[in-house]
Amino acid sequence: MNEKYLLKYAIDYLSKYDSSKNNLINILKRKIYKFKICKEDKNKLLFHINNIIDRLEKDKLLDDSNFTYAKIRYLANNGKSKKYIKNYLFSKGINKYDIDENLNNFKENFSNWEIESALIFARKKKLLDSDEVIEKKLNKMSRAGFTYDICKKILN
Repeated sequence: MNEKYLLKYAIDYLSKYDSSKNNLINILKRKIYKFKICKEDKNKLLFHINNIIDRLEKDKLLDDSNFTYAKIRYLANNGKSKKYIKNYLFSKGINKYDIDENLNNFKENFSNWEIESALIFARKKKLLDSDEVIEKKLNKMSRAGFTYDICKKILN
C-alpha cells in the first residue's frame, strides 16, 4: 500500500460521493486502519493524507464551500430546517464560519427558503391534511428545528 493507492481510493470515493475535507480525511484514516500492514507503514500512510488532500483541493476535486452550498440546497429541498442543516454540516467537519456564510448566500438567492422547506416538511408528514390538534403539529415541526413563527405561518 502506498500514497498512489490512497489517492486513487480518494478519487474513486469522490467520484461516487460528495464529501467535505474532514469527512474524506476520516474515511482515508479508516481505510488505512483496515490494512493488514505493520504499524510503521500505517503511520507513513497517515502522514501522506495531508498531501493527498492538498492535491485534491489543488485539482478542484475537493472543495468545502461547494460541498456546503450543495448540501444546503439539497437538504432545504428535502424539507429540513436551518438548525438541522447547520448540525448536519457541522457533523461533516465544516466550520461554523463556512456554514453561516453559505447559508447567507443561499438566503440571498432563495429569500423564503425556510418557509418553503417547512411547507415541504409539513406535506411529507401530512400535517396539512390531518385532524390532529394544532399543538401536536407545532410540536412535530419544532422538533424538526423550525421556528415557532414559521410553524404558525405554515399551519394556519
